Amino acid sequence: MQERDLVSLVKQIQSNRCETQYLEVKAAHEGCPKRLYDSLSSFSNQDEGGTIVFGVDETLNYDVVGVYDAQDIQKKVNEQCKEMEPCVRPLFTVCTIDDKKVVSAEIPGVEIVHRPVFYKGIGRIKGSFVRVGDSDEPMSEYEVYSYEAYRKHIRDDARPISDVPVQSLSQSDLDEYIQQCKKERKNLAVNVSNAEILELMGVLHSGVPTVAGILAFSKYPQGYLPQFCITAVRIPGKEMGELGNSGERFIDNVRITGTIAQMLEDAISFVQKNSRHKTIIDKDGRRIDKEEYPIVAVREIILNALVHRDYSIYSENVPVRIEMYDDRLQVINSGGLYGKIALNNLGKVRPDTRNAVLANILEILKVTENRYSGIPTIQKEMQDAGLLPAEFSVRHGEFYAILYNSVTEQEYSGKPSDILAFCSVPRSRAELQAFTGKSRFYTMSRIVQPLINSGSLKLTIPEKPQSSKQRYVKA
Repeated sequence: MQERDLVSLVKQIQSNRCETQYLEVKAAHEGCPKRLYDSLSSFSNQDEGGTIVFGVDETLNYDVVGVYDAQDIQKKVNEQCKEMEPCVRPLFTVCTIDDKKVVSAEIPGVEIVHRPVFYKGIGRIKGSFVRVGDSDEPMSEYEVYSYEAYRKHIRDDARPISDVPVQSLSQSDLDEYIQQCKKERKNLAVNVSNAEILELMGVLHSGVPTVAGILAFSKYPQGYLPQFCITAVRIPGKEMGELGNSGERFIDNVRITGTIAQMLEDAISFVQKNSRHKTIIDKDGRRIDKEEYPIVAVREIILNALVHRDYSIYSENVPVRIEMYDDRLQVINSGGLYGKIALNNLGKVRPDTRNAVLANILEILKVTENRYSGIPTIQKEMQDAGLLPAEFSVRHGEFYAILYNSVTEQEYSGKPSDILAFCSVPRSRAELQAFTGKSRFYTMSRIVQPLINSGSLKLTIPEKPQSSKQRYVKA
């Protein structure tokens, strides 16, 4: 960051009068803040890092109060950075505003293999933090474990469940699976016993069924793993808690159990049962039935949730959830993005696989292709149906996949002039979303982007259109 950039950043802080996901302010006119490790940890543990600005007082309406000593504060901040594991390497910038010194410390995000970054004084569990809005929140044990599982290549889908007898698996299904393995994996067809095949493919571990083996072949998986199931509800409105005409909370409410393959088919049936259906007569007089959501897209988002959810002991009590609203279908599974993949790269680059054993078993069973084509397929199906693209997000360690139906498309009733008036000062994506009341994807793609294309709105950082610090202002 250059001095002029820091001056501009301070002006932006004073205009917005708030801290953000990537920005924290500290007064520091009477000395260096003694507890920075929570911010150092949380900024380091997100991809784009963050910036701490010293010399701006939040309690004084974000006035510039300056720092007590620009040289010493850099020294003391760096000392605190050395107390982190791994060590944090800040980039400092100093500028002068109204004859007062302001210092910024840019905290880089670290590679996922080095996370979580934590304060050594209290250890990994208590010293790891995550940024939530403008606050630093302690990581849960599960969040800490998720990073360690990736770094140590822990395969939770391959963990054995010792109290499950082999006899609980369907022998006929296992026999058919073994024959498919021999057919498709030529190396398994010669001099490899059936028992060895089940061990090599992760169905068994030292003769004990694994999580993947139980979910694929058990006669009733939920007898041993009760919450590794799906709960599905149809809500009479657009938000959870809205009631129907008779005061009902749910139009339909079921728990779906069985193997992965059985749950997938039953979940698709639930969505079809609770979907609206249109009958269209084309120009040739032919009748065409149109589904509310493309069934191929529905299958893919449910399958992705079952295959890529977290199967660790930390999520054993959390089922996959299907929620149908008047305007959307959302599928939620425990576990955020796995590995190095970012949300904006989903469907574009090959991701790390959280449950490689389960995915491999389901590929042999022809349940999934295991070729990372799911999200491109979903988006194409939605486009062909004339619907908005699917939206993906991570919230509090859970992955959300959302399909919007045609009800959503005509919902925003505001005028372009309303957006332009709102953007008379630079606005963030979150502020724009809150103003429109729509989803982030809908807001940016259907409302904001056309205004950018027309030249009515401009970006404050045009050279980095995807930057988290990006703002939108009237041209």
